[in-house]
Amino acid sequence: MTTYLDRIIAHHRQRAAVDDRPVANLIEECQGLPATRGFHHRLAGDSRSGLAVISEIKRRSPSKGDLAIELDPIDLARRYEEAGASCLSVLTDEDFFAGSSSDLKAASESTSLPVLRKDFTVSSTDVCDARMMGADCVLLIAAALSDEELSNFAQVARDVRIDFLVEIHDERELERALAIDPLMVGVNQRDLVTFQVDHDRAVRMAPRIPDGIIRVAESGVRGPQDARALAAAGYHAVLVGESLVTAADPVAALRALRVGG
Repeated sequence: MTTYLDRIIAHHRQRAAVDDRPVANLIEECQGLPATRGFHHRLAGDSRSGLAVISEIKRRSPSKGDLAIELDPIDLARRYEEAGASCLSVLTDEDFFAGSSSDLKAASESTSLPVLRKDFTVSSTDVCDARMMGADCVLLIAAALSDEELSNFAQVARDVRIDFLVEIHDERELERALAIDPLMVGVNQRDLVTFQVDHDRAVRMAPRIPDGIIRVAESGVRGPQDARALAAAGYHAVLVGESLVTAADPVAALRALRVGG
């Protein structure tokens, strides 16, 4: 049976296969760009006083359809910053999430918050593109990548001076993630095969993530009660999209998540 993840990754790999830009040239171009704003540094600092929130700009979901298809990324990014977000996450996948690089650029340029490019990274060019479009962090999804790809893309990220967040779902993926010495690990509570959410997954996984690594809980954070449980489990940050973009008042919804902040 073909899953959501299979279709999405196959689509991205097909696009990457016809991208013939020399990676070495892209890396050189990225190395001439201004410094990023320090995604990891911001989370590490903000989490000392409470749970940090990575607020997401997300128009739609493959499993739930349109969420906030007409959102204004500039307005929403500014409202998130006003409400105390530590960082932003912006979907750039067009075909499955209705995102775009222009959404990321607009959000990045309208606030001082570090930005994660939320997408399915399948090539070194994807890492460079994230850097060139103004992202401060790139997502590496362990379930979608081989060990060699994880290692290679992490090195490219280091070469172009962009942070990377490694996303995992279980103990085996955590072991693979730790092999590339990450500064940040995200536990996605959404199963990328079924797209169903397991609200206990992050709590179960937290004790297995070594000290010294920023722990991020992703997906399925419905409100303050979930945020408190994740903070108590040892998470430094939560990445929240759906419950914010669908809230009547995203500012109030975000403020309610800031445990201890």
